[in-house]
Order: sequence, then C-alpha cells, then structure tokens
Amino acid sequence: MDVLNPRALRWKIAALAAAACCAVAAVIGFLVHDATRERGLRVGTDRTLTRLIAAEREFDRTGQAPADIDVRTRAELPEPLARDLADETGPDERPGTGRGYATWYDADPPNWHWMWGAVAVGDDRILVVRDDMSTEVRSLQLLDRSIVKSVLAALLFVVPLAALATEPINRRLRHGARTARRIADGDLDARIGPAGRARDEITEMSAAVDDMADALQRKLENERRFTADVAHELRTPLMGLVTAAGLLPESDEAAGLVRDRLRALNALVEDLLEISRLDAGAERARLDPVPLGELVADVVRRTGTDTRVSVADAEVVETDPRRVERIVVNLVANAHRHGAAPVEVTVTGARIAVRDHGPGFPPDLLERGPQRFRTGASERGRGHGLGLTVAQGQAEVLGARLAFAAAPGGGALATLDLAPHASSA
Repeated sequence: MDVLNPRALRWKIAALAAAACCAVAAVIGFLVHDATRERGLRVGTDRTLTRLIAAEREFDRTGQAPADIDVRTRAELPEPLARDLADETGPDERPGTGRGYATWYDADPPNWHWMWGAVAVGDDRILVVRDDMSTEVRSLQLLDRSIVKSVLAALLFVVPLAALATEPINRRLRHGARTARRIADGDLDARIGPAGRARDEITEMSAAVDDMADALQRKLENERRFTADVAHELRTPLMGLVTAAGLLPESDEAAGLVRDRLRALNALVEDLLEISRLDAGAERARLDPVPLGELVADVVRRTGTDTRVSVADAEVVETDPRRVERIVVNLVANAHRHGAAPVEVTVTGARIAVRDHGPGFPPDLLERGPQRFRTGASERGRGHGLGLTVAQGQAEVLGARLAFAAAPGGGALATLDLAPHASSA
C-alpha cells in the first residue's frame, strides 16, 4: 500500500508542503527574532542612557557619582567601550556639553548580557553604567521556543492534511495504472474514462491513454482481420494445389519438392488461422483429467523425432489434452529446427520442460516473448516464428504459464507450468 510507502506521491507532496511550511516559518521567525532583538537592544540602550544622564547630572551638581554608578579611568574600561568613547563628538553627544555618550552591548563571556554606558566627566574620569539585559534575552529565547513549537504544531496539522488532500489524485492515478495494466494484459476494451469536472494534467494523460488504446485496438483488429482473411483466402487454392500435387508421380524428384513445399505452406496457413482464432479470443479450453506423463510421452513419440523423454512424479491434471499436445509438438519441433541435439523433454509434477543444446533463445525473445514472423537470430535456423507464438497463445487459453530461458550449461529451455489447474490423482 502506498500509505506505508515513503516514496509514494502522497508523502512526496506532504514532504513538499512540510518543507514549504518550514521555509515560511524560518523566514518569519528570523524576521521576528531580529526585530525583537533590535527592539530589546534599543530599550536597553535607552534605559542605560537614561541612567547615565541622571548620573551625570548628579555628578555635575554634587561632584559625586550615585552609589550604583562606577567612576573609572579610561584604561579600566572594556576595550570596545573605550574605543567608542574616544569619539567625543559621537551621535550621542549631549547638546551644550561637548560630552559624548558611548554604549556597548556585551554578549560574550564572562559578562553575558550587559549593556554598558559611559560618559567622560573630567580628566580621565568616566562614569560607567552597567544594565542587566538578561530579561530581554530570556524573552527572546522564549519567543524562539514558541516559534519552534508553533511550527511543529503546524506540521502535525499540515502533513496529514496534505496527505489526505492528495487522495483523489492518487485514486485517479491508481485507476489509470490498473487500466493500463489491463490493456497490456490484452483487455483492449479497458478505458480510463472521463474524470468528471476535473480538467488537469491527469485528465489529459487519461485521455491520451484512452486514445492510444483506441488506436491500438483498431490496428490490432485490422491486423487480426487481415491475417484471418488472408489465411481463409489461401486455404481454398491451397487445397486445390495439394490435390493436384497428389496426382504427380511419386518417383519424380521435382514433384516431391513441390509436395514438401505445399506441406510447409499448408502448415503456415493453419498456423495463421489458429493465431487469428487465438487473437479473437474464440478458443475455449475443455478440461479433462489427464495423466500428464503418459500424454507427453505419447505426443513426443508421434512426432517421430529423436527426443528423450523423462517422467518423474507426473501428476494427473485438469487440462485440455489437445492444446497440451499442440504446445508440446511446437516446442519439440522448434527445439529440433532451431536448436541442436540432444533434445530432452522432462515431465515433473504438473510441469513440462523442453530443452535443446543449441545456441539458445535470442535476447529479444527472452525479453519480449515470441513474436510472429520473427525467429530472433539467423543462427537459430529457418522458420516463420509462428510455432512459439501458437504455443504461447494456447498456454494462455489453458491458464498455464509458458516461460523461455537460457538452459544451464547452454541451450534453450522452454517450461510449461500447468500448476494452476493441477490436482493430484
């Protein structure tokens, strides 16, 4: 389920929403933090200057500094404060006095969070005020924690909401994916269909997939109809040619060659007719209990080929013996035509394996399966590529699985698994 898949679209959208929420919160938090810090510094500076001005007036009036005010020399001042105080005509100069005020915020250890203020009142005599800024600092820290908690609370709401909001999109995408798989499996009538009032990219994609399915269905129907028509049209003159060839002398070498080519042509036409019926879905399996080992041994014997048959724990299966025979004959004929001896047929349980020791199946066939009129490679000999196509179609009618693979040690291996319909005798 995509609910538990972290790579699902819903969680990607939720992560994007969470990232956007965090980015907005970070920007706003930075601006609020900076503004609050600047405001705290201004308040601290004003408070320090107020105390410093009051202390200066007291000193001018009495010649003594208040008890909470230090009187220091320039050498006793912290270096940043002394450097700021060196400019006697700074921006904090008191009008009419020629005295400049200096302030400095000490945020470094060991005197954290102190606002310093200083004013010169005589020769190397400086009034120094220190104001504790820890209250403003704690307020700023509380503000930062509140922002973080608010962001986390917002994420607890935004992430599930974003995941739920994507459910209609996910549902439409899953429906489209299921429909595409049905089309790929051969259900050419499957369509995604309209999406109501939605007019978005998914709707465009769905319409494109439906258009593609329509075009594919038309092309396949035309191809299927053409194949069936050609095969039917060829059947009548072919029967006449076969009849005429039967009248030729048996001893004539040319007549024997004609009869051989007519047999090949007749087999090709029959294969085309069978493929057209399979493509049209007109074939239906008639299931009967069949001892698989005996059936395969008899079929291979009647092919008249030099083929080894091995039976081990063969089962009695519910299947259509005529279609199993057709599949086995085609696989054995393909192994002898395109492979090399020895050709071996092994029956184990409800599985039939046909192996040769030739060059093996070409990579294109292993990747895409058998295709009509394509043998895959010149080294696999002559043929029309219809035998394996017919075998694949008959296996689908049986509900069986026909797989093609490279045999261990070289050669081609075709395996027919009738297990879906297997039952012990």
